[in-house]
Amino acid sequence: MAQVSLASQANPDQVEPVVRAIGFSDIRIALVKGYEDFMEMPTQLIFLGVIYPIVGFVAARAASGGALLPLLYPLVAGLSLMGPIAALGIYELSRRHEKGLPTTWLNTFDVLRSPAIGSIAALGVVMCVIFVFWLFAAQAVYRGTMGDELPNSFWALLGQVLTTGAGWRLILWGNVVGFFFALIILMLTVVSFPLLLDRNVGLRVAVLTSVRAVLRNPVPMAAWGVIVAALLALGCLPLFVGLAVVMPLLGHATWHLYRRVVDA
Repeated sequence: MAQVSLASQANPDQVEPVVRAIGFSDIRIALVKGYEDFMEMPTQLIFLGVIYPIVGFVAARAASGGALLPLLYPLVAGLSLMGPIAALGIYELSRRHEKGLPTTWLNTFDVLRSPAIGSIAALGVVMCVIFVFWLFAAQAVYRGTMGDELPNSFWALLGQVLTTGAGWRLILWGNVVGFFFALIILMLTVVSFPLLLDRNVGLRVAVLTSVRAVLRNPVPMAAWGVIVAALLALGCLPLFVGLAVVMPLLGHATWHLYRRVVDA
């Protein structure tokens, strides 16, 4: 027991973090503080210059027809799955701002010098694997409801989805499957990436802490997931331009949610 105590004192980052119970007021505070951080450290041009061309290219390629067309919606919906990776630099800005350190857009790359970069990269790989499984699952749902025949155009696909029984089944089962993938990502990452940037606790502890945070706060975390999904959907509507604001805002807010959930 004494050895364990001494080890914990020598390596304070390895102590399992304490997870707090939170309420809807904590989510509101996280969003307000996230907005304040965004206004003080605007990074929308970074997201507009990096994310928008990528998303626009994928969307245009998918909409042009072919085998990728049925995956257009799953690819766009997958933004919510990959969002925590895209927001890593934003977490770092909020962390530095909280400590009173100077912050510029260049500090988003400080993540690469984090002591926990190995664990962060490993978790990023896990998320990429989950994203690939999501695309395979979405394709399986499409084939199971719409068959193997590919639509000729985006408008033909839209008409089939909205006006046929098979299309409605695709919407239903696609969103059911998508919900479970989103739930997995929420449980694995809601606080794990910010925690790794804040403390080098290791991949296992970070993921387990994130899972414990969701299990202890199922209703507030469900509300947080709905808010994230709704804001990302709104950001996608004006030709994805809104993501340049929504993603940094959610990134800052996620850092402050982490601070509300995990005891410092």
